[in-house]
Amino acid sequence: MFAKVLVANRGEIALRIFRTLRELGIGSAAVYSDADARAPHVAYADEAHALGGSTAAESYLDVDKLLRAAERAGAEAVHPGYGFLAENAAFAAAVEAAGLTWIGPPPAAIELMGSKTRARRAMQDAGVPIIPGTTDPVGSAEEVVTLGEQIGYPLLIKAAAGGGGKGMKVVASAEEAAQAFESAQREGRSYFADSSVYVERYLEDPRHVEVQVLADAHGNVIHLGERDCTIQRRHQKLVEETPSPAVSAELRERIGRIAVDAARAAGYRSAGTIEGLLSPEGDYFFMEMNTRIQVEHTVTEEVTGLDLIREQVLIAAGEPLSLRQEDVVLRGHAIECRINAEDPSKGFLPSPGRITSYREPAGPGVRVDSGVAAGSEISGLYDPMIAKLIVHDTDRDAARRRMLRALREFEIGGVKSLLGFHQALLSHPCFVRGETCHGLVESQELAERAEQFSHRATTVAGSSDGPLSPQATWPKTTVAEVDGRRVVVKLLVPEPPYRELARRRRERSSSGANGAGSAAVASPMQGTVLDVKVAEGDQVEAGEVLCIVEAMKMENEVTAHRAGTVAHLAVAPGQPVTTGQTICLIEGEPVQAS
Repeated sequence: MFAKVLVANRGEIALRIFRTLRELGIGSAAVYSDADARAPHVAYADEAHALGGSTAAESYLDVDKLLRAAERAGAEAVHPGYGFLAENAAFAAAVEAAGLTWIGPPPAAIELMGSKTRARRAMQDAGVPIIPGTTDPVGSAEEVVTLGEQIGYPLLIKAAAGGGGKGMKVVASAEEAAQAFESAQREGRSYFADSSVYVERYLEDPRHVEVQVLADAHGNVIHLGERDCTIQRRHQKLVEETPSPAVSAELRERIGRIAVDAARAAGYRSAGTIEGLLSPEGDYFFMEMNTRIQVEHTVTEEVTGLDLIREQVLIAAGEPLSLRQEDVVLRGHAIECRINAEDPSKGFLPSPGRITSYREPAGPGVRVDSGVAAGSEISGLYDPMIAKLIVHDTDRDAARRRMLRALREFEIGGVKSLLGFHQALLSHPCFVRGETCHGLVESQELAERAEQFSHRATTVAGSSDGPLSPQATWPKTTVAEVDGRRVVVKLLVPEPPYRELARRRRERSSSGANGAGSAAVASPMQGTVLDVKVAEGDQVEAGEVLCIVEAMKMENEVTAHRAGTVAHLAVAPGQPVTTGQTICLIEGEPVQAS
């Protein structure tokens, strides 16, 4: 067994891996950027090594720095976690070339499955069903239109080296092909250093059902059941559960065989996930393989009783699998909610900032995987996840009710989060019935329900971090005793003068004034400008896209709030922007053509 393992990651997944290493008696080494110098994962590890730099490119994506850190630590193996370089075949090969053990699949399997087009061809050759579409990259928007004429719309353009919802654009008609093609290419280039894309038929209202697999170096491959990850926004998962409410025992066996066949065809080793789509008619299609541990591996652990990180480490050390397929038993039901720093009332805009208060829920069947504490900074440099909340109970409805209880107990102050959103979703009839909730997740209805839950939680907690009251009084809670009984009393007290000033400042910022009147368009978030769609002097219509701002690994379109002429364009591609910073001015009405 290894004496020491370096974890080339940060946050909650680094902490998750460190805990298993400690149970196995293996030493752990952390790495950290300048922005993460005081992060909990750094303090938890047996030792920690600075990478320098603040951005991902300057730290967690720098192969040379990571290998030097492993050498300084005297590590014998490297675990990549998920994200960053976890599915980078070149990094895996570099780790092995340095004489270290890579705790993951062989570089050749990562490379094969990292190219979605090659993976589709390999699966097709192995008899694994794939979604209709191309098995080679497409080179132009015109090719997308031609394919649309052949197999029909809607289509889905996907980055060939993509994953995690990045580089995916839906095309409903020929008119949308050019913009979607350009956007998918840009995201592929930005996130995966590969702008190639392919196209497949977009299935209407399918379920996203994936299968967890384990494979060792001795030819053993098993599956651990399925996870339902249908609840998503922008093709990124929000809620995961197992078993899927739409999968019968017979279907589970069938898609499990498909997953095992796919892993064998890839020459796979370690823990991995076969992602697929389940149509309303019951057809199951291979979509892609994630060659790493998944964010949602937790729910599989809860129903199987296995530690998947432990299995990864043992497989990397050359051990055979600890169980056979017939030994796998799924007990009860598990649900995971991703608690991100996002504002659902504003289209899930990222909400970076400092966590002023933090209290995790507890009790039977409740698990929290997090990498933060009170005082932690949720940086715009990385993804917006604060924590993962996981519950386990005897059946789905019991687990759902347990999750609602845990969500109400969870306290996160200082930043917007998805606590209210998850309460609104899990109490909605469509989720109760186990439906796909298609169209609901990003709806105004759910955003309003989420705001109500968030405000209720703020009032109960007595926090002043919630929405400002428009009245001259604001609620404050205190505890009192009435006839010996403890009661929570809400008081209405005069609003401090500074709150009115803060409210006016916020309203000016949200309206885009930024000191320039109603002509100004302001950035709704802190981030980096990826692309600018207009030039000074251009005439635009209300709602037209002006630029693309990336924040916390998400692309966000900044649109015109009125029709007019673009004046004083203040940003350029690659430029960082802050919340409320002026993007451009839109003056007057558009000039009418003669």
